[in-house]
Amino acid sequence: MKDTALVIVDMLYDFIDGSLACQGADEAVAKTLEFIQKHPDVPRIFVRDHHPANHCSFAAQGGPWPPHCVQGTHGAEIHKDLEPYADDEGLIFYKGENPAQEQYSGYEGLNEAGQTMGEVLRLMEIEKVLVCGIATEFCVRNTAEDILKDGFKVTVLKDCLAWVDAQGHVKAIEEMKHEGIRVS
Repeated sequence: MKDTALVIVDMLYDFIDGSLACQGADEAVAKTLEFIQKHPDVPRIFVRDHHPANHCSFAAQGGPWPPHCVQGTHGAEIHKDLEPYADDEGLIFYKGENPAQEQYSGYEGLNEAGQTMGEVLRLMEIEKVLVCGIATEFCVRNTAEDILKDGFKVTVLKDCLAWVDAQGHVKAIEEMKHEGIRVS
C-alpha cells in the first residue's frame, strides 16, 4: 500500500465523550487503532478541529453547535490511544481556526508549515486515500468529497466512523457512494 494514506478526521475528545459526543465514537477509535496496527506502513494524516473560543459555529455567536475543540483544551486533543501515531507535525492539519469561517472539510486545513493536505499527499506520491473519523455526516463527508474532487481515489472505512445522527450517517454513506467514494 505504498501509494495509500489514511486520513483520520477529528478523533478528538469533544467528539468522543465531550460537548459534541457522537454515536459509535469509542468503537470508531478502537477500529481505527486496530487498522493502524495492522497496516503500520500506511502514513497517517490527522485532521484536528481547532477553534478559537469565539468561533462562528458556536451557539453564543449564532452558530448551530455548542463550544467544541477550543484551542488549548482537552476537548481539542487527539484521543490518547491514537495520539502516539500523530508523531509528524507535517501530517497534522488544523481546521476551523478562523473565527469567522465554518470549516467542515479537513482538506481545507493547513499543517504547521502552512501546506494543504493536497500538497502533502502529492509530495508523498499518494494516489489512494482511506478516510475515517468523526462525524460521518459533516467533517468526514466533506473531507472525503474534497479529496475525491482533487483527483484521488477515496475509500471511507465504515467501521471506523462515528456520527451525530444514525439516519444522517446512513444517508451520508449512501450519498458518498453515489458520488464515487468507495465505502468498505
